[in-house]
Amino acid sequence: MKGRGALSNPAGRFERRVSEPVPPDGPAEWSTDWPPEEPPRLPSTTASAERARTIISRNTSPDVPFDASINPYRGCEHGCVYCYARPSHAYLGLSPGIDFETRLFYKEGAAELLRRELAAPGYVCRSITIGANTDPYQPLERERRITRSLLEILAAARHPVALITKSALILRDRDVLAELARDGLVRVFVSVTTLDAALKRILEPRTASGQARLRVVEELTSAGIPTGVLIAPVIPAINDAELETIVAAAAGAGAETVAYILLRLPHELKELFREWLAAHYPERADKVMALVQDLRGGADNDPRFGSRMTGTGPLAELLRRRFAVACRRHGLAAGERRPTRTDLFRPPAGPGGQQRLDF
Repeated sequence: MKGRGALSNPAGRFERRVSEPVPPDGPAEWSTDWPPEEPPRLPSTTASAERARTIISRNTSPDVPFDASINPYRGCEHGCVYCYARPSHAYLGLSPGIDFETRLFYKEGAAELLRRELAAPGYVCRSITIGANTDPYQPLERERRITRSLLEILAAARHPVALITKSALILRDRDVLAELARDGLVRVFVSVTTLDAALKRILEPRTASGQARLRVVEELTSAGIPTGVLIAPVIPAINDAELETIVAAAAGAGAETVAYILLRLPHELKELFREWLAAHYPERADKVMALVQDLRGGADNDPRFGSRMTGTGPLAELLRRRFAVACRRHGLAAGERRPTRTDLFRPPAGPGGQQRLDF
């Protein structure tokens, strides 16, 4: 389906009932052209409000450099077939396949929830990452402006924030990002998966091009906003050959740091990715999965802390060495990020407009 990453809409892992078409009863009625061929209908995108009780999520994983995050949206219209967040749609009774790209949810009242949580007695200021699960600048943000409203609350409270995106829409908010950057309160990370336009169209169909993302890095850096590049995910025999090229391009665009993350295939994503490989790369599908399993100790996925982001074994070590050499060659910090300040935090006014006082 043009403009969609997944090729099907399988039931989520929690569903008790699974429906599939069956032929009419009786062999005499079976036909080679059953079911009748119909032109595929492109699924339309819907967006529904979700009233959350809290907005800041806490993280205890040692593999990620933050312990607080906000996800303004559930699901993502970018349609990246490899997205590790796809299985989360199963918790909503929806498919991690096409549903993840078309059945979207936005956090209604997110800005007011954030204001309330920042004003709560005992709140401890730590950098908040926006976009850890789905892209905060996916197309729906153009209309809903939830990410923008969150940034305005954080800027008013002088609260540190990091953003992860693969969308050029972030340039809309460079005014508030530049304001935060002047006080050392923001870091932006732009995900660059490939610079091959043909691969991008099938791998992450509704995202900005790789060249457009590098221009985002250039423009944010020129505005004084610290920006890094994430090469994510690295997929063996699909885009791993571009590792050095993307590091060089990131340096040329002015990125201050660069990191990479290996492909992860949790839960339903295993079969969705296999289906994608069979459709787009049938001649090398088995090879790709063999390499993935070589990086994951013989399995499709390795969820263990310490290895899930970078893999294990000789191939994983080769990727680490290639990446380190490329970073040294171009003078880039590998995976490092400057800490954002927390000492400027001013709790927003609580209910009734009363300012919280800390002594």
